[in-house]
Amino acid sequence: MHNSRKVIPACALACALLVSAPASAGGLDSFLAEIDVTASADLGAFKADLSLSFNVSDREVDGLFRVMSDPSDVYMCLRIGELADQPIEKVVAEHREHKGQGWGVIAKNLGIKPGSAEFHALKAGRLSSHSGGGKNHKGKGRGR
Repeated sequence: MHNSRKVIPACALACALLVSAPASAGGLDSFLAEIDVTASADLGAFKADLSLSFNVSDREVDGLFRVMSDPSDVYMCLRIGELADQPIEKVVAEHREHKGQGWGVIAKNLGIKPGSAEFHALKAGRLSSHSGGGKNHKGKGRGR
């Protein structure tokens, strides 16, 4: 019971930040920078929030942090995996291969079509399926 008291406020804080940051200014880059700032303030709470928000185990979250340096990269891998309905291992491999090309390229390579609702949700920095942009398969086809 004592642990849940810490996680709930942390989730509320992280969700408030994740939902409001993109609206407050510079799109995805600002959103990702805010994620890194928030995570650095309380990494344990941030990890717990990721686990709850994306329905993954603490062990899986810890594994992502072992292979990625930035909390925002961990978030984006989970978010793109959710939107593209792809396993996290595939997203991590795509990130490793195309990191320098940006998240838009990674998302496109995993089946999120540019211009789709999923792509716009990703670029706007909207929080997982809690903001209405979850595992919608619309736009997963090939072509434009």
